[in-house]
Amino acid sequence: MSSCHETKEVKSCHKTKKRLDILFWGSVTVLAAAYLIHLLQWPQLEAIAPLSTFSLNAHDLINKMAWGIFLGIVFFGLLGNVPREFVMAILGKGGTLGGLVRATAAGVLLDLCSHGILLVGMKLYQKGASLGQTMAFLIASPWNSLSLTFILWALIGLKWTLVFLGLSMAIALISGLIFDRLVASKVLPENPNSFELPKNFSFFRDAKLQLAKVKWTISTPWEILKSGALGSKMVLRWIFFGIVLASLVRTFFSPETFATFFGPTLGGLGLTLLVATILEVCSEGSTPIAADLLTRAGAPGNSFAFLMTGVSTDYTEMLALKETTKSWKIALFLPLITLPQIILLALILNQATII
Repeated sequence: MSSCHETKEVKSCHKTKKRLDILFWGSVTVLAAAYLIHLLQWPQLEAIAPLSTFSLNAHDLINKMAWGIFLGIVFFGLLGNVPREFVMAILGKGGTLGGLVRATAAGVLLDLCSHGILLVGMKLYQKGASLGQTMAFLIASPWNSLSLTFILWALIGLKWTLVFLGLSMAIALISGLIFDRLVASKVLPENPNSFELPKNFSFFRDAKLQLAKVKWTISTPWEILKSGALGSKMVLRWIFFGIVLASLVRTFFSPETFATFFGPTLGGLGLTLLVATILEVCSEGSTPIAADLLTRAGAPGNSFAFLMTGVSTDYTEMLALKETTKSWKIALFLPLITLPQIILLALILNQATII
């Protein structure tokens, strides 16, 4: 009788079962149920105040974040089909100032919410972007998309919008430089996907050749969307889990009531950092709250800190970084490097206002 385990080359008779992603499917189930409860307005369930509030918050967050997540999946799928040589030709050489400037500019100009940006940022890392470029891209972008910059301008005025924009880009560049130096000194692991562009590589010539090979069919958009959804599932699981947590926080804590406690004081800044850390909101949600901190509480430093701390201490972002880089150390260095810069600039902005 022959055995399936006679040689190393022979595959086992027993197929390994794929483990159910409890976090992903659990979060999807909870959010789907909450969304339906709000849509159907069942009297029996609506009478339960916390459940009614939770379903309303989940419905609101999903609606606000859906377009960003969808576009993030599309970009993820598109990037998956773009040879990494072209991605790195656009971003420039990793570990250089020019490469960091390009990554920061890409983060600012790409019109996506923070959750869509997160998907794209993780794909850039997989395509070979340096750790510094990846961090600069993520830190510069969450509220700095073109549309949200215009919204912020309308809410707080051009002067403060330009100040916030410039300072956030500065933090992105400085943080990117620090991350690249930590990789160079072996404190943090380098990107295993990094590579050098071939010397004979020509962006436009090779792009023309690649486009000529593409066979466009009616199913091409579906294939791009499908590959993007499957490839980004690792990040989506944390985004959906973050929506569940954010809905719970919003159910029991109203962010609007915090504005009166957010004066330009050390205590007000501390409360801002605490709330920004535990309150998971997308860029669309953080912008109006940040505007209130400036216009109602008179604390521009707290407003800036609220926008930026949501990036540096965002648990969705940190967990996604850990999943992509396979390093808890990299994920934990994100707040370690960015928070001191944010706090220092926030204190300066608040002090300048008081004076």
